[in-house]
Amino acid sequence: MTRNYKNQSPTALQRLPEFTREDDWIRSFLQETKVGHIATSADGQPFVMATSFWFDEKNRRIIFHSNISGRMRANIEENPKVCLEASEMGKLLPSNVALEFSLQYRSVMVFGTVKLLTDPEEARAALYGLLKKYFPTMSAGREYREITEKELRATSVYEIQIESWSGKENWKDRADQSDEWAQLSEEWFY
Repeated sequence: MTRNYKNQSPTALQRLPEFTREDDWIRSFLQETKVGHIATSADGQPFVMATSFWFDEKNRRIIFHSNISGRMRANIEENPKVCLEASEMGKLLPSNVALEFSLQYRSVMVFGTVKLLTDPEEARAALYGLLKKYFPTMSAGREYREITEKELRATSVYEIQIESWSGKENWKDRADQSDEWAQLSEEWFY
């Protein structure tokens, strides 16, 4: 029987609640994960775009950037509701049952509303936070030139105000196996 997801939070009704992770795990994952995928939509057409991002824990927001024009900016201007997905894949998990093949994964879904940061100092600070995530030992004015006004004007800096999130982790060593079929030999397990 299909669940009724209408009028539910996007994080409601997890199919495998034993894989659900708590807020501290989600925060840590967002601080470490390198690539996110932002889902936007325009005219009923969904789009998913890969991006670097920074979880600004103090302000409970996700920071990312794009060019001053393009699909990302146009979609957000039409519909500021977005979703960010970040994930990590581990080993492939073979099974002796076709529907039990699986893989190790960790993932977070963030739901919220995007806002363009229009104050130049706020945008600059957000970009420096983003750079600090990926290059923590480098700093502006020392290893690289500071962000110029011209560069700032050519960049759209966004924040996703986090409305809800969920985290899942399946990091089992093996997929489920059946006693009704010959067991896989150890060569299939990595």
